[in-house]
Amino acid sequence: MADVGDQIPSSDSPTTPFRKIVLPAEETVMVPRPLERPQPPDHPPVQRGQVQPVQPLPPIPPPPPPLKGGLLARIGDVPIKAVYLLGAIIATVLAVLLVFVIFSGDVPKETQQPPRQVVPVSPVPGGSASPKPSAAGIVLPEVPASLAYPDQAGTATLTIGTISDLATGISYPRLGLPWTAKSFAPFAIAQRVGKVAIPHTVIGSAMLPGATPKPKPAKSADYRALAVRAVNWTLRTQYPAGATIAWTGSQKVPVGKGWMVGYKVTYTVSGKQKTSQAIISIHDVGKTKPAMLFASIPQSGKSHYRDLNGIVLNIRTL
Repeated sequence: MADVGDQIPSSDSPTTPFRKIVLPAEETVMVPRPLERPQPPDHPPVQRGQVQPVQPLPPIPPPPPPLKGGLLARIGDVPIKAVYLLGAIIATVLAVLLVFVIFSGDVPKETQQPPRQVVPVSPVPGGSASPKPSAAGIVLPEVPASLAYPDQAGTATLTIGTISDLATGISYPRLGLPWTAKSFAPFAIAQRVGKVAIPHTVIGSAMLPGATPKPKPAKSADYRALAVRAVNWTLRTQYPAGATIAWTGSQKVPVGKGWMVGYKVTYTVSGKQKTSQAIISIHDVGKTKPAMLFASIPQSGKSHYRDLNGIVLNIRTL
């Protein structure tokens, strides 16, 4: 029969005594000893069971004084991203400025239009942009009321086109080589042969030199008088001083209102007497002042005299 004490009650009550548990003799519990931390050389050894005194912490160093120098001293405080961004902006601006500097001269030119038969005006020795009254007064012989212009000698130059002078409002034949269109004041357009020298080899158009005629010419006699005035201007500006003339033609222009006169000019160059064949043609172009065409060929170019006939017959208003 088992002992009463060996029986396990169905439930423990607060008054139930604790059971004594005896371990076998060979079962020994081992408790590890805590490791000892090494002590600094100048620190006295700590005895077992002795409490190690707590060392005080070193004092906190005071904050550094504020930087001197303003903005430059604070550059180091700028975030690196902001520095990169500022550098990128500066590089972009410099690149744009460099492009403008390099390509500033590469401005695209205006689209070139097909060359018109218009010659720019530039000064030429012996020329005059406007007529000046002669102090001595050039007396011209009376112009015939009607005198057919004769056929000149020589061979006519091949016509290669038409010159349309928009500044004056007239057109006339454009001649081939050796005639070339060149700048020649005071004409709006000029065809020339040879070097620039007085007397000139020229076919040029311009508005009537001098003052605007008042009242506006209405009859053939009015245009004939203006043609004589233009001849007087040519003697003062296009030929050597002392030149004289003889009329070779006086007739109405082929189309529209106006008058044409032909004349032979005689002058002296380097002690030698020389001549030129010339024409003046005045045309009503619907403006306050008529248009003028002047052509003159010295005797050195007499092989081109025939070109004067082609000009006389083919002048038109635009």
